[in-house]
Amino acid sequence: MKYSLIVVVCICCLLSCNETTKQTEDPLPSINWKARKTTVFADSTFVTGATYLSVYSQIYSLTEHRTHNLTATVSMRNVSPTDTVYIDKADFYDTHGDLVNSYIEFPVYLKPLETLEIVIKESDKSGGTGGNFIFNWHVPKTTHDPLFEAVMISTMGQQGLSFSTEGKRIE
Repeated sequence: MKYSLIVVVCICCLLSCNETTKQTEDPLPSINWKARKTTVFADSTFVTGATYLSVYSQIYSLTEHRTHNLTATVSMRNVSPTDTVYIDKADFYDTHGDLVNSYIEFPVYLKPLETLEIVIKESDKSGGTGGNFIFNWHVPKTTHDPLFEAVMISTMGQQGLSFSTEGKRIE
């Protein structure tokens, strides 16, 4: 009787150690670029610019022969509370300066204070250790430049790392 009680307790303990909640990936909906398609009129009421943003798909660890993959979230932010911003280029280049992906094929809009995000998954190493974006944009003369940021993150076991970069106007 004593041993059967111990066996029952051990079985209960083992069953209670099973993972009861499984993480499910509820993917965010992809941006419907076609629904954001717009026309930008080049006239004297708009300022045109370009912004460079560094994005790391990988970083070095221990030596130049070992890398860690990162998930990158690229944010395109309209910082104006009143004006719409227009973006007509979001090109992603790898470490060698080769085009990896053109995310925008026609002008799109961002409403006041809106943010659009491009997520580069952790398994996508195409950008390498020196990936970057070039954005072309148009804003009314009376408003601020859009803000472009990237947050890179990776978690492995008990450790995690994250850092961010901010775009620099190049034109």
